[in-house]
Amino acid sequence: MKKEVYLVQTDTTVGFLSQSKEALIKAKNRSPKNPFLITTAFHIVQKTLSRTPKKYKKLVRRSCKTTFIYPNKKAIRVVKDVMHKNFLKEFDFLYSSSANKTKEKFDKEYAYEKADIIIEDSRGFYETSPSTIIKIGKKTLEKIR
Repeated sequence: MKKEVYLVQTDTTVGFLSQSKEALIKAKNRSPKNPFLITTAFHIVQKTLSRTPKKYKKLVRRSCKTTFIYPNKKAIRVVKDVMHKNFLKEFDFLYSSSANKTKEKFDKEYAYEKADIIIEDSRGFYETSPSTIIKIGKKTLEKIR
């Protein structure tokens, strides 16, 4: 497992991504108790990480810029943005966090200092609205954000 922290423009905002939770905890100076979002380019990987209740499978498959928290407490987003998806294809999945200090706006200097590898595409780095977060229960859906 690689412990590099990548600085990447995601489908929603500028983010730190890594195969190692510990590397992200260190980069963000964050409590290990806080869970990380898992991003992947493939639904087949999502299926190996968590089981989607049958009545929500179509919703999960068709959703864009949406993170789902599954009954096993894992927060997973399957990325459909072409440029970000191309980066994610090299990995099964990556842990993800925003590239800023907690509850603050994106600061390029902070992000560059904390990242091991900077991947800037033709879009540059920019912030947009965060992904929608939906908690999936066995029988209910709850919109978190």
